[in-house]
Order: sequence, then C-alpha cells, then structure tokens
Amino acid sequence: MADGVINLTIDGVPVSVPSGTLVIEAAKQAGVLVPHYCYHPSLPVAGVCRMCLVEIEKAPKLQIACATAVTEGMVVKTQSSQAKSARQSVLEFLLINHPLDCPICDQAGECELQDFVFQEGRASTRYGEYPKRFNPVEDFGPDVLYVPNRCILCTRCVRFMEDVAQEPVLNVSERGDRAYIGIHPDARLDHPWAGNVVDLCPVGSLLSKDFLHKARAWEVDKSASVCTGCTQGCNVTLDVRDNVIVRVRPRPNLEVNRYFLCDHGRMNYRWMNRGDRIEAPLVKQDGELRAVDWDEALDRARRLLRGAGGGEGGGPGGGGKAGAIVSPKASPEALFLARRVLAGFAWTGAFQVTMGEEAPLAGVPNLALRPERAANVTGAELLGYVNGVSSALNLAQAAAVVLVLDEPDVPAPGAGALIYLGTTLPESARGAEVVLPIANMAEEEGTFVNRDGRVQRYFQAKSAPGMARPAWWALGELLDTPAAERPDSAAAAFDLLAGTVEGFAGLSYDALGLTGKRMGQGAGVPA
Repeated sequence: MADGVINLTIDGVPVSVPSGTLVIEAAKQAGVLVPHYCYHPSLPVAGVCRMCLVEIEKAPKLQIACATAVTEGMVVKTQSSQAKSARQSVLEFLLINHPLDCPICDQAGECELQDFVFQEGRASTRYGEYPKRFNPVEDFGPDVLYVPNRCILCTRCVRFMEDVAQEPVLNVSERGDRAYIGIHPDARLDHPWAGNVVDLCPVGSLLSKDFLHKARAWEVDKSASVCTGCTQGCNVTLDVRDNVIVRVRPRPNLEVNRYFLCDHGRMNYRWMNRGDRIEAPLVKQDGELRAVDWDEALDRARRLLRGAGGGEGGGPGGGGKAGAIVSPKASPEALFLARRVLAGFAWTGAFQVTMGEEAPLAGVPNLALRPERAANVTGAELLGYVNGVSSALNLAQAAAVVLVLDEPDVPAPGAGALIYLGTTLPESARGAEVVLPIANMAEEEGTFVNRDGRVQRYFQAKSAPGMARPAWWALGELLDTPAAERPDSAAAAFDLLAGTVEGFAGLSYDALGLTGKRMGQGAGVPA
C-alpha cells in the first residue's frame, strides 16, 4: 500500500483513493452514484437522511456511505438486496407526506427525489391516510421562497448558512413529523450568497422567485459559461429557453468558486436579453446612420483607418494618433485584435470599470463578490489598456481615430473619426462614422482572465440577433492582412493571442477545457 492510499472494492470494482476518503466519494471512482440527500461535498457531514445506506462486509449492520471513511481491503456492496431494501424503505418514509406537486414544481425534471424514486423506489404506497400539510409557501428573502410541504429536512440549507455563509439564520424548528425549516423571526435570507440554498435544495422546497414558473427543466438548453459580474470569474451554467436566458446557476470549479455563486452574479443576466440591439452594420450617409451590409461597413472602416494613419495600407507608417476605448467585459481575443488593428498608430487604450462593495463568502477562502464589476479587468490590463475615465477622455480628444468596443459611455471625439462596435447604440455613439453590431458574451465563444490569472472559456448559449457577429470576427476583418491570415474562429483568435502575448504563451484554447488554466509567470505585452 502506497503512503496515504487505500485500496478497496466497490461493487466488484477495485478502487484506490486517498486515506480519509468517504465511501460515497470513493464510489464515484467506481462509476457508482450512491443515492443521497443530506450529503454535499461542500458541506459538513450530517448523516440525517439515511438514504446512502450500503452494505460493507464484516460490518454488523448497514452503514451510511456519507459518514464512513474507507479502510484498507474494505468490500462495499451498494446494490445488495439488503441495501436496496433499506433505501427503498427510506424513500417510502420520505414520500408519506410529500405532496404530488411534480406537475407544478420548478424542480421537476432535475429533482433528486424524483430521480431516486424512479431508480429504486416502491411502485406504490402503503400509506392510505391524508398526509400532513403546512402553510403552502413562506417568503424567506428577496429571492427565496420556502415550500415546507415538499421539504425532506436534509438540512443542506441550514448547514450552508451556518458553516459556509456563517450567518446562521435558518434552523430545524419543532420535532418529529412537525419539523420544518425555520428562519430567525428578526432576519431575512438576504445574505449576498443566499441564493445558493436554492441550488443546494435536492427537492422543490426552496425556490427562486426570479425563476418561478419560467420554464420546465426539459425545456431549457444549458451552456457552460463564466460569470461577468466581477473579477472572481465564477463558473456558471446559462439556461436558455426560446433564445432567452432564464436562469444562471453555479457550475463547479474547485479552483475558483467551488459550488457557489453570489446573488449579484446570479441576477446579472438580463442585459444579455435586451431587445434594443443593433442588428445591422451602420455607416454615416448625409449626416445620418444608415443600415448597410457587412462588406460596405468594413470597407468604410478600413478607409477611415488608412486615412487616419496616413500610411499606405492603413496605420503602418503613418504614425497618426489613435485611441481604443474598450469594455472590461470584452474577451482578451477581442481586446488583442483591437490593439492589432491600431498597431501602426501611436495608440492609447483605456477602459473604465464600475466599482462596488466586496462581499466575501466567509467559509470559503479566496471567494468573494469582488469590487470590480467586470469579468476581464485583468485581461485588459495585461493587454496594455489603462483603467481610468480621464485616460479615455484625453485619448478621445487627441486621436485621429477612436475605436470604441462595447463601451456605452462613449466620450465625444475631437476632430477624429469614431468607429463603434457594440451590442446596443447609446446616444453618445450616434456620431460614429461606422457602427458594427457585435454579439454579447452569451452569443459567442471566448475567454476571460480572472483576478488570479486563470484563463477560462465561455461557450455560446444562444444565437445573436440579426447580422451581429462576434467582436473578434469584426476586428479581425479590420486587420490590414490577407483574408487567409485573419482568424476564422474564437480558437484561431486565441491562438494568435497566445502566440504573441507573453502571459498567454503555452496556453491552448482546447486545453483550457471547462475549468480553465492558470497563466504563466511574468505576463506582459511585448514592446
């Protein structure tokens, strides 16, 4: 036996795990999901639901897998008749008073009670009397409703608030069949991370007001993404119904956000569904912006860049002044290509980021809602953009051409031309010579760099409106290079970035996977 490694057998499959591993986690290495309700890898073990009963050879009785550590030579049987019969009895007990709310419950289709009843529950009930009933719903907080009739008293929500949020406002009130989850009479469930109790609830007892009756689980398409709410870069899943984002949920990443998401990030999605989008390229004709096709708009933009640079074929050789005012929510690929478009100019780049209060999750180190309310502040700084409104104003006044990338507060340019790439058209951008419609982050692929230097991918969740295209594509088309050398995918844009900027060196778009990779040391931009 190697130091710290335990060898055991689970359902006939040999498994080697670190010492101290719980049987329920070791079973996952054998491809076995032991049914459970109260257990969650991010919470202290409670052992109250008794659903994870398994048979262990030489043990005098069935053991709960969530509170039993592995031992050398242990033989575990999760599918023995004794274990299955015991779990079936537990399910029968839980269902005695559980209402048949599945047709109207938001949790239906992703409910752990449903899943395990289908997997190994009884075909019918032996209980003939009318079940107990509580008040149908209680308002716990700004976004949380509690339906006590559905509650199976797993206590996940109680343990999250006590041990993770460290704000113990929930408890188990009363005893026996009168027990329910109670809230402190003088408190509300308004902690900045309180929405996680909805994700942790294995049944439909804790509900989000924001998602209430918006969609059934089987009606939504799910896409892996990254939260844009702050520089923490929490991993999320975007749920989309009929090309509209209806819900944002945390996606596990032990290196970034574990299993959690703050309420600010959870609610920060409505801007992705805006209806006042730019749907076609616009160019100024006779003093007004008029819709044209992409070829005409790109040709006009290229001519503006050549004229401002004063050199043949664009900025190179001309040495004219140019500025880029960008959003810190734009991807590094887009920011890099904006820099490349202005490479021949004496250029300055700037961005401005909204600030707020930091809200840490007390029980998890290095996890907080960060003050910088944008996802790619680190990426923008690595690529040479300066954080500051004054910088943006100064460069706009002095530049011969100003390139604005999805920044709604567009400073009034001086005598220079304004090229605006955006999702919506603010009043301040109506003086632009060219307007290019771009996709928002839910409508494209790309990456963000979080505050710890982790590069993480996000994936397209819905289609872009009209003729809108990804920002990396639009900026790539403005490059003064042959068409064959322009990036034709987000992966190609990232590879171009990684091959040029030192901090991204060695990273591969495909190798980033679903959880991202840390950047190398000594990140910087070549002179």
